[in-house]
Amino acid sequence: MKHKKIILALCAIFLLSLFAGCSAGANAASTTTRPDVTGKKLSVVATIFPAYDWTREIIGENADHIALTLLLDKGTDFHSYQPTVDDIYKISSCDVFIYVGGESDKWVPDALAQATNKDMTVVCLMDVLGSAVKEEETVEGMEAEEEEEEEEEGPEYDEHVWLSLRFAKIVCVKLCDVLAEKDPAGAEVYRSNCEAYSAKLEALDAAYTEAVEHAARKTLLFADRFPFRYLADDYGLNYYAAFAGCSAETEASFETVNFLVNKVDELALPCVMKLETSDSRLAETVVSNTKAKNARILELDSLQAVTAQQVADGVTYLSVMEQNLEVLKTALGG
Repeated sequence: MKHKKIILALCAIFLLSLFAGCSAGANAASTTTRPDVTGKKLSVVATIFPAYDWTREIIGENADHIALTLLLDKGTDFHSYQPTVDDIYKISSCDVFIYVGGESDKWVPDALAQATNKDMTVVCLMDVLGSAVKEEETVEGMEAEEEEEEEEEGPEYDEHVWLSLRFAKIVCVKLCDVLAEKDPAGAEVYRSNCEAYSAKLEALDAAYTEAVEHAARKTLLFADRFPFRYLADDYGLNYYAAFAGCSAETEASFETVNFLVNKVDELALPCVMKLETSDSRLAETVVSNTKAKNARILELDSLQAVTAQQVADGVTYLSVMEQNLEVLKTALGG
């Protein structure tokens, strides 16, 4: 996947002009999370929706003391996001910044270099998970990535760690610890909320395990990218896909399409899968070229492009993962 490049010079000039007039006040301001005479709140910024929603669940009744911001709230795909000047400003002055940490976040170090809050706590999901993070993998039949002109910098890791309910629980504990450290007065509430939310994650994890154990098949076929590698590994699922989860490719070759068509026929798969951010053209092409031509096209939500309107409408990490479970039950059969 080609490295993202972003020029932050103009952002730096803009920010310097903003901070010049307020730096003295910012340096003197209290870091307490409880409203002081100036009405200051603890500022938490998350790049992606899952981290935002986990934090929101942990904050709970302390929401009036914390300003929580979701950066990717306009439906922009996680892989193609580029921060605006306003985004850089929000990051630079926040108390807690939460991001994923993979190839798609190559812009983050430059943004953090402009931070004006030297007491900021940065939470990188992939760092929290450490050695549990896996390298991007290419399975049989998957479209190969084009050769990059840049010198290879080492292995590329699968960024989609939020799609593991088990990883979600680990990250939530870390977020709870960070919030408790920043706001000792609210620590009891944060820990209680985290414990309750962890129980919900465990219950849904158990429901996934049971569904797969009783499934008629254990294989998914995606006529699309496949960002669900961690989910598949958690429950012992096999998969075939047109592209890797972080692939920059958009057009599948004849060989890739033909491979997927043959797999649907060979395994008698009743469903072909796609992502919520993709159209159905490739899936329709695969289905129309199978022998039976009657496979259903189903959609799994990767939580990469949740909008502010969806948040306002009540979408949560758990609601999407519950919906994904129902889709999986249909795809795998009972």
